[in-house]
Amino acid sequence: MTASSHATTTTTPRQTGGFSKALLRLFMKRAVIVATENLAGQFHLLTLESPAFRGVAWQPGQKVQIAMGSAFVARTFTPVEWHAATGRTRLLGYAHGAGPGSDWLREARKNDECDVFGPRSSLDTRALTGPVVIFGDETSIGLACALQHRHQETAVQSFLETDDMDSVRAVAAHLGIGGLHLSQRVAGDAHLQAIVEQLAALASTGSTFLLTGKAQSIQRLHRGLKSTGVPGARILTKAYWAPGKTGLD
Repeated sequence: MTASSHATTTTTPRQTGGFSKALLRLFMKRAVIVATENLAGQFHLLTLESPAFRGVAWQPGQKVQIAMGSAFVARTFTPVEWHAATGRTRLLGYAHGAGPGSDWLREARKNDECDVFGPRSSLDTRALTGPVVIFGDETSIGLACALQHRHQETAVQSFLETDDMDSVRAVAAHLGIGGLHLSQRVAGDAHLQAIVEQLAALASTGSTFLLTGKAQSIQRLHRGLKSTGVPGARILTKAYWAPGKTGLD
């Protein structure tokens, strides 16, 4: 799911409801939704607040997991921002298709409560220096926003494949994301070759490449960058989803 959210499912069979509730209390932070907004298309921006969020250190690229009514079923999101002083965070979710995460995004209302695990490590951006190039899709917009606003001294460009160009442009404008390059998905992923060439042209700039989103697309871009001589230390990858699979986050 998201632009800034991606789906992951953890299931444990035959667990009792009481055990699940005990785990929620032990490991998760109780939060309340203080604002919801449907930005465009299937993109939803949620603001969560919790006393347990105050004073929490956070870096762009880290993830949180939201329990879908059980400690054993969760969906993963990349926060757009985190305010440790006020105990607030914002999540951008992409409600694609049916499922617990998409249903939660569509049905979320102000004053609803939820259980949050994290933030914790997902994509380590702490050592980033110099220009940054992000590749991804609808699930990567939250990362692009977080990096651009946290590292304003760093040039950030985002190359995104998408099925909904207009909605992604509208979301990017709302969140103040610049340096955006969009490619319409086509059958057989033929559009990826043009993105490979665009990124290869940036190989000599000293950029660090963050490859996120769909697992198969990441593999294609990774091969393309390696073939141009980009060292592995300058390529970071994080698959947020893959067709027919759960558990990626």
